[in-house]
Amino acid sequence: MQIRIEQLKTEDIEQRGVGSWPIWEKEVSRFDWHYDQTEECLILEGRVKVETDEGEVEIKAGDFVTFPKGLSCVWNVVEPVKKHYQFL
Repeated sequence: MQIRIEQLKTEDIEQRGVGSWPIWEKEVSRFDWHYDQTEECLILEGRVKVETDEGEVEIKAGDFVTFPKGLSCVWNVVEPVKKHYQFL
């Protein structure tokens, strides 16, 4: 299961309606997480290292990220994070 990271153009972000998605924020921390649903999110602020069985992925402000359903991982929030998100 792979985490997909994309750099979307402003018009693509607007077309998807990302600005109307809920916002989630988290302080510097480390925690286990499991995705029961696919999640799409746009990182607005911060930096996170996500550890999976396949390795470590770093996500940062400006990244559009898709986390697949069924993924188990560890979130290591290196800089406080703020993101728009939606579950599919």
